[in-house]
Amino acid sequence: MTKTFTLAPKRGEYVDVTDLWAQEKYQLPAADLARLEKLDAAYRALVAVLYNFVPTSGHPGGSISSGRIVNLLLYKFMAYELACPHRPDNDILSYAAGHKALGLYAHWALRNECVRIAQPSLLAKEEKDQLRLEDLLGFRHNKVQGTPLFTQFHSKALGGHPEPVVPFVRTSTGASGVGDASAVGLALAAADAYGRNCPVVNILEGEGGMTAGRVSEALACAATAQLRNLVFHLDWNEASIESNRVTNDGQAPGDYVQWTPVEMLRIHDFNVIYVPDGHDFKQIYAAQKKAMEFKNHQPTAIVYRTVKGWHYGIEGRASHGAGHKFCSPEFYGALAEFEQLYGVQFPRFEGEKTPENIEKNYWAVLQTFRHALEQEKAVAAYAAQNIRDRAADLRFMGREVRPTLGDVEKIYTGFDPAHPPEEFTFQPGQGYTTRGVLGNVLAYLNKQTNGCILTGSADLYGSTNAGNIAKDFPQGFFNTVSHPLSRELSVGGICEDGMAGVCSGVSSFGRHIGVASSYAAFLAFAHVAARLHAIGYQAAHEAGGKPNTLVLFNGHAGVPTGEDGPTHADPQALQLVQDNFPKGVGITLTPLEVDEIWPLVTRAFALRPAVLSPFVVRPSYKMMDRAALGTDPALAAVQGVYYLMKPQGNPDGVIFVQGAGAGRIFVEGVLPQLQKEKAQVAVIYVTSRELFELLPQAQQDKLVPPQWKQIATGITDFTLPTLDAWLHSDQGRACALFPHKRGLFLGSGSAAKVYEEAGMDAPGQLRAVAEYLALRKHSNWQ
Repeated sequence: MTKTFTLAPKRGEYVDVTDLWAQEKYQLPAADLARLEKLDAAYRALVAVLYNFVPTSGHPGGSISSGRIVNLLLYKFMAYELACPHRPDNDILSYAAGHKALGLYAHWALRNECVRIAQPSLLAKEEKDQLRLEDLLGFRHNKVQGTPLFTQFHSKALGGHPEPVVPFVRTSTGASGVGDASAVGLALAAADAYGRNCPVVNILEGEGGMTAGRVSEALACAATAQLRNLVFHLDWNEASIESNRVTNDGQAPGDYVQWTPVEMLRIHDFNVIYVPDGHDFKQIYAAQKKAMEFKNHQPTAIVYRTVKGWHYGIEGRASHGAGHKFCSPEFYGALAEFEQLYGVQFPRFEGEKTPENIEKNYWAVLQTFRHALEQEKAVAAYAAQNIRDRAADLRFMGREVRPTLGDVEKIYTGFDPAHPPEEFTFQPGQGYTTRGVLGNVLAYLNKQTNGCILTGSADLYGSTNAGNIAKDFPQGFFNTVSHPLSRELSVGGICEDGMAGVCSGVSSFGRHIGVASSYAAFLAFAHVAARLHAIGYQAAHEAGGKPNTLVLFNGHAGVPTGEDGPTHADPQALQLVQDNFPKGVGITLTPLEVDEIWPLVTRAFALRPAVLSPFVVRPSYKMMDRAALGTDPALAAVQGVYYLMKPQGNPDGVIFVQGAGAGRIFVEGVLPQLQKEKAQVAVIYVTSRELFELLPQAQQDKLVPPQWKQIATGITDFTLPTLDAWLHSDQGRACALFPHKRGLFLGSGSAAKVYEEAGMDAPGQLRAVAEYLALRKHSNWQ
């Protein structure tokens, strides 16, 4: 007997918006409809203009298909104050579909222009906090554009995908679903900071963007945590770069995936509102109003059926990243509706197609928008009054941060690397794990700030010891209803991709620090989210925002994870984050000993990096006796390097050691022999290349004389390129030891056996050091 499959019970509800039309409260007043139609005509014309004058670059199709969705959010349903883009209790709109940035800029500039005309007192006082028509001259240009009007008007450099240099943009988005995950992180942080009366985070996405795996992970997090303050707006136009049927559409299979967006979101336990015509203001209004009314604490998604490139003249995938040819008859045809409604005609392009001439005509076209809106004052007045009403909504809500949440600023300024708490005093000869101590240091900071650190882990809280970070808070995964004070996040299980994105959003909100934990081997999954966080972090600080550091907790780093084999004991991880960020934006930590972790972590936080990546190892080691060994004190680790052995005068050799596993072998099996032989060798342990390079140059040169790098070799738990800053000779690189030196992935086994296979056990290190010193003595190596 065949049984019918039914969806498992869900907390979320399903609504077809056409079922709401009979109810008066969901009906858009006719007066609003007329004004919104004219605003939309201006918006679509502005989208066409932006694409045309870059020239011909951007994504007009999706910008147009989502235009009316965003229009109602900005003017009717979001609570925010236009004059204060950095106000922390503003509702948020995140363009997870970052290729729709063209539309974002058009909406922002049109809104600003209407308010400038009708109620200029509502504008931000500083130009950096506005996005003006003049700023559209910077679309897809950088700061060195240099054309006359761009320079004259101090136009913003507007990226091809959104960045927080733009007012009200909180994260950098557009890369394979990262924007969805970071928006979930924003919503989670907002819910934790403000409680039930918290900012709403709206996500704008397309069905193509939903196909990225990390989006499913982010959706799982949102529903599991019961983020009622998250509203997912899906522009379902079925067109991507290569396909005009991305998903199953309910009638036929999809080219890429076999779910409809409604099914996907229902499976993830969202409230789902279906809008059959996403270009009908009446349907959009009813759906967005209904989204504010659910009482079941689940996140909500509105799925709008749309046409990519609607009324543009090019539809479907052909309009995804392309449009009309520069100043072609078809381009001017896309402006005809605006010209007719507003009684104007745009100037036509004449002359040579030089950057200066293009910009001159571009500005003339933008001025036509300005003059048309100044003449059509009713449209500008309508937009401005709605913006005033949205600020009034925000004031009425009276959102306040819960008093029990601490001040995240203390993590950056409140702790002294030189004075660790008593619990971080360790006894030589006793066994400790660096992963455990890292978790405990972050736990201490968390307790002292009343929970400003929220931690995600890829089903490894106990294994990596990241769970320690939340130990002083209520247990269980964070949930706005059942566990609102827990500091542990559930992001879909074994989901490094989504977890890093969510934690980046947590950090971007400005009240917390997000920590994403897993094996170091899987850092590659987190790298894209970390890079976007760093881009957004830098842009936000430039514009006056205050996002926080994202921590990538790399537990079980490298060869000491040997039993798990080469799939998990990966030496590549450090190379992914070292050298891949601008100076000071990313900091890596590779502590050798547990007493280095407090000073390293607190010093690194004091420098406020966008991304902090500590690498710690699985095994427990006995604490080394620094006094007996004659090494530098633990506090010296904050310099980025310290001496395990220092020569008298010029050294016969210089050895850089990096990584807790290889370093431990060196300290126990090589260093005593060098001391016994009274070798004149400098042995320098690397705790952080970035901390070293952030020192004044004179201090760097004093710590590590530049000429030493010409004769140095190294031993590292990671890849050879991670030693590039220290080894400046071919001979030094040839003598270096690293896990892949023999050209093979290492097999599974105890850490000791894997190091032996790599030739990096104590006999192997002794042999390599002896050969290096012999080469130094008997060659012309200077």
